[in-house]
Amino acid sequence: MQLQVFTGVRDVDAVSEALDQSGLDAALYLDAHDPCGIGIVFLTESPDLFVSDIRALLNSDPFSVCTRRPEFTMFGRTYATGYEPDLEYALITRPRDNVLNPEWPWAIWYPLRRNGAFARLDHREQRKILMEHASIGRAYGREDYAHDIRLASYGLDVDDNDFVIGLIGAELYPLSRVVQDMRKTQQTALYVESLGPFFVGKKR
Repeated sequence: MQLQVFTGVRDVDAVSEALDQSGLDAALYLDAHDPCGIGIVFLTESPDLFVSDIRALLNSDPFSVCTRRPEFTMFGRTYATGYEPDLEYALITRPRDNVLNPEWPWAIWYPLRRNGAFARLDHREQRKILMEHASIGRAYGREDYAHDIRLASYGLDVDDNDFVIGLIGAELYPLSRVVQDMRKTQQTALYVESLGPFFVGKKR
């Protein structure tokens, strides 16, 4: 998946039509921070599309007259933890369904980078820390308040971030509250070196 963000977008209808005609899997967001801004999340199983069809699309009208905001570009791959009973669902179906679900229009996307201390922890200690973090996300998911997309960005991100996180839901407030609640976890408080920038948008 890749998030591309633009400003100076005067004709959102033209952007939406171009995306529809491209045949690419994508979610178009109106940028909550920028009245002339949009974000687009592209989804594909083939990385070749990012340097072929998607590249060609973004160099054509109406995108060619918009201003890209590279500081918000986020790029990552889905990944497994080893505990998933259905790999295809975990790696392909679930992330795609979460992004494209019309009942969950709001999204917060952000990158994060852990510090080196986490990598030096014993595997069992790492798992304990991650379970605390994940339990918060599962609680929000069970109540249909927030759903997540987790992407690994090792070697893919220009700023050397480790992950891209997407929080998806019907309303914006619970997504913000997830971020707030996770600030208290051991992982975020002790082992996250940087978070953000944050892209906040609503699907069109």
